[in-house]
Amino acid sequence: MKYYIIAGERSGDLHASNLLRSLKEADPEAAFRGMGGDYMQAEGCFLVAHYREMALMGFVEVLLHFRRVFRYLNKIKSDLLKHRPDALILVDFAGFNMKMAAFASKHGIPVHYYIAPKVWAWNQNRAYKLKKYVDHLYSILPFEPDFFRKFDWEVDYVGNPLLDEKKKFLPNPNFLQENELKAQNLVALLPGSRKQEISEMLQTMIALKSEFDEVDWVVAGVKNLPAEIYKEAIDAGLKVVFDQTYDVLHHARAAVVTSGTATLETALFKVPQVVVYKTSKISYAIAKRLIRVPFISLVNLIAGKELVKELIQNQYSPSSVKSSLQRILPDGPERDKAVIGYESLIDKIGQKKASHETARLIYNTLNNSGNR
Repeated sequence: MKYYIIAGERSGDLHASNLLRSLKEADPEAAFRGMGGDYMQAEGCFLVAHYREMALMGFVEVLLHFRRVFRYLNKIKSDLLKHRPDALILVDFAGFNMKMAAFASKHGIPVHYYIAPKVWAWNQNRAYKLKKYVDHLYSILPFEPDFFRKFDWEVDYVGNPLLDEKKKFLPNPNFLQENELKAQNLVALLPGSRKQEISEMLQTMIALKSEFDEVDWVVAGVKNLPAEIYKEAIDAGLKVVFDQTYDVLHHARAAVVTSGTATLETALFKVPQVVVYKTSKISYAIAKRLIRVPFISLVNLIAGKELVKELIQNQYSPSSVKSSLQRILPDGPERDKAVIGYESLIDKIGQKKASHETARLIYNTLNNSGNR
């Protein structure tokens, strides 16, 4: 069968590539086309466009680049109709992909959505629109099925793909030696995976160096971005390692993490963390009016309570991070509470293998619907 897959950033590209691999196991004749990145391409997907031109964050930032987004949207729409797949598979990337869902539905192309848009976070009535255009929704957060039942919609919880990645991870036995680090003092800094995000977050993380003695600071960098983004951190004496985030977390005693999927990854490694986030003043003002959930981190949202400290916008400063970090470092008063909370969190996520479960459901649905 022919599958058209759209992912719009690095994490979506990774999860989509794992889904492609599982689909090939279920359907040996599978053919893939779409928009994504290097991970998807490595699994045999023909890329009509690369996500790197679309990795935007914040309300204002997206508006400023509207023409670029619109151009790619039209390009993908045209290509989708030209190659008419048996299924359109959307992976996260809600703003773009919800428009693609409406377009595909209008043209009679079955829509499968893996990693549900976070409609529960703001403007929850968007769930009705999602239900209208999406044939099958695959959720990766354990509280989402209950949310969608409020809209008379049964969706499939398939487990979380980050757990799959964690299980595949094999630590590099030489990581500490190669990077001249000491395990007992290592604190991980995860500033994000997008250029704009890192520009907002990294400077305050760098300032932490002068607030602590005898700490090995390690910045988890990504190679798909220009190296100069991390120059200030390197010049300040921080160690930057690229594409080794799991090795960093494997050895870290604590972490400062930009809100996003990395907060959940950090929890899966049972590393106490401080969650931070900052964006433009206008984007923050808009978000503050719209957001309808009590937390921003996936860890706290899944737990349903504050397991990790969140420092947002003006709260994000070297002094506030220092105070929160001191409480979760070894011998800190809140360290054990965080680790125990992570155990309960992992139980809620469960043990399903997300990519295999989703591929199985998609393939079975297509076969049962009479598609060739």
